[in-house]
Amino acid sequence: MATERWDGLLLGPSLATLDTDSGYGLVEDGALAWKDGLLVYVGPRSGLPGDASSLADEVIEAEGLVTPGLVDCHTHLVFAGDRAGEFELRLQGASYEEIARSGGGILSSVRAVREAGEDELLAQSLPRARALIADGATTLEIKSGYGLDLDNERKMLRVARRIGVTLGIGVRTTFLGAHALPAEYRDDADGYIDAAIGWLQALHGEGLVDAVDAFCERIGFSSAQTRRMFEAARALGLPVKLHADQLSDGGGAALAAEFHGLSADHIEHTNEAGVRAMADAGTVAVLLPGAFHVLRETVLPPLDLLRAHGVPMAVATDCNPGTSPLLSLQQAMQLACTHFKLTPEEALRGTTINAARALGLQDRGVLRTGLRADFAHWHVRQPAALCYWLGGQLLHASHTGGRRLV
Repeated sequence: MATERWDGLLLGPSLATLDTDSGYGLVEDGALAWKDGLLVYVGPRSGLPGDASSLADEVIEAEGLVTPGLVDCHTHLVFAGDRAGEFELRLQGASYEEIARSGGGILSSVRAVREAGEDELLAQSLPRARALIADGATTLEIKSGYGLDLDNERKMLRVARRIGVTLGIGVRTTFLGAHALPAEYRDDADGYIDAAIGWLQALHGEGLVDAVDAFCERIGFSSAQTRRMFEAARALGLPVKLHADQLSDGGGAALAAEFHGLSADHIEHTNEAGVRAMADAGTVAVLLPGAFHVLRETVLPPLDLLRAHGVPMAVATDCNPGTSPLLSLQQAMQLACTHFKLTPEEALRGTTINAARALGLQDRGVLRTGLRADFAHWHVRQPAALCYWLGGQLLHASHTGGRRLV
């Protein structure tokens, strides 16, 4: 045991470390110690030296459950306005594709983002980020894709970076220029991809891009167009992820795997060949039950195939104004269990270790000595309770890098 002083010591709660191949890695009457933002002890209280409390600058006696800090690995939370009217239209029988083809959907959010200044966009987006943090998130992925020109994609990515600085959390930014076709390129999708590749190169040069995504779908971009975007990302040394096979089986998951993508997301229509390709490439399957719920979809992701082939499954909110206005990872876990029949263990791993993997992060998502001191302390005793409650304020406190967030 280290003799130098610790910054903090948490005593008493059960720990769901997830530091095992299966199960929760539960430690009863546990203890966590941290220094300089990293965990220096994870284990039972009984494993501490007798003078442990005197070694820490702050000692917290607590009950309940501690898990790794949650990681929301797929969000579009930087946007302006909302699309509540489209929600009403869908309830009246309009489909997502019909709304999109009539100029609504993503393009309505594009208009709102283009009209908002950077400070206004930040002001509208911060409450959504705070809501996710209040429910246990300590790391967020945030995509662009509602700007669809250089200045507005830059604005979105700058706001994403500012959210991380303002709130003191980890934020990973994803360039989603290939999200939809703006009006000015209505009849020239290939020309738009050429332009978006140029924006990607510029924005990467400004340090604003951590990964590249695309919407490969019949109302989005073709496999050939997506491939060109991914080749540009690869030339810049950037990892890729993909909105894949959400509305139809377009081979998106296999395409993401071909480029060793961090993740393939949605994947409701992915076939077994796509799942095999993901398994071979180590690509994470990101399940988005919020969109499935809001769109009242009926085709489930290929869960049995994902399990059979050992594809890690993550769970995310997909927080966005059109199809998943979801501001709680805990609620996303509940929906994943209810709609997709994930086990609570799968759901918790999906919002921690596997979500971190979907962002290429190896330093969080598990309670383990030497990793970041990112953890969430809950008002429950059993991990399954996080997937049991339909909402409610379950979080007692959270820390990121050893610093208290909530």
